Amino acid sequence: MRSIGETALDSGLSVSALRFYDGAGVLVPVRVDPASGYRWYGPEQVEEARLLARLRRAGMPLADIRLVLAGWAGADTDLVRGLLRAHLHRLERGLSDARSELSAVRALLEHRENPMSTPLATAATAVTTAATARLTLSAPELAAALDAVRFAVGSDPELPVLGGILFDIEGGALRVVATDRYRLAVARTAATGHTGPRLQLLVPAPLADAMRALLSEDAPVLLTVDGDRVALETETADRQAAGRCLGHEFPDYRRLVSLPAGRRVLVDVPAFRAALETGPVRPAEREQDGATGEVSVLRLTADGAVSLADDDADDPADVGLNRAFLLDALAAADRDRLILELGAPKAPVAIRRPDDEETFSLLMPVRLDA
Repeated sequence: MRSIGETALDSGLSVSALRFYDGAGVLVPVRVDPASGYRWYGPEQVEEARLLARLRRAGMPLADIRLVLAGWAGADTDLVRGLLRAHLHRLERGLSDARSELSAVRALLEHRENPMSTPLATAATAVTTAATARLTLSAPELAAALDAVRFAVGSDPELPVLGGILFDIEGGALRVVATDRYRLAVARTAATGHTGPRLQLLVPAPLADAMRALLSEDAPVLLTVDGDRVALETETADRQAAGRCLGHEFPDYRRLVSLPAGRRVLVDVPAFRAALETGPVRPAEREQDGATGEVSVLRLTADGAVSLADDDADDPADVGLNRAFLLDALAAADRDRLILELGAPKAPVAIRRPDDEETFSLLMPVRLDA
């Protein structure tokens, strides 16, 4: 274990920066002393901190850095390469320093002899990406799960790995996951019939939509996996949606959703939606924030509620969110009452169901400073 001071010295990040990245859920220490609050880091996290320092010096947004760190330990480098390439395309001028830093990251990726491991990845069960499996699912539950995550599927041609929905099968459950860097959604449904190791499939969005169209009846459906081919058919086998999975490795979403606990606020969704649709907004044109439209600024009130800030005098605890993204997440959650979980101002905001902790979404905040 490394102390926060040792980690700062070895990585080039300051102690205050490490505290910030902990609060933002980007680099969370392995252990925090419950009495003193002192942070301790694993030896592999020093390398992650060095990588983080390089990417920040290159000006990469936190939303992208979270995915780079999540995908760094995987065998499929397409996501990391795509994120580096997309960031370079966004830079307009003064690229010499950024190119130097990103070239160093690519060199590390090319010449890596042993895959980096994180405590989470080490503890996780083995993942099989090519196998044969047959499992039975409830059509209404699968439909609800797909509806809960579809809004977060990416459409950036530079990052085809984010253009699908992850089907993660493990321990009698199917989790579906989608992210476009700025939004991430997870939902769970029960599954029977698969008793093998953890199995992950990256289903293209059009195929996932075709599967969703089959789920119109209150009856079981059969999901069949044969190598890189996946099929969903009705109980009577009279209708089927089938196709090939995407040949990419999805980022480690379990790491992305491992965030410090924030303050939870129960909101009345119809009233909150009305306030968002007619309330104050600020323009945002920073593509790197994932917000090229309007931003709603959330502020915690003294009585523990959430309000929309209607002035330019920002409170340090204010959180800015892309209004359209927030409205999409509220609709996908499909509840009249939801929990908003707000942590540090630059940490993702979680939208959770009071009756279902396994289905939730995360939204990356938008910078409010000039």
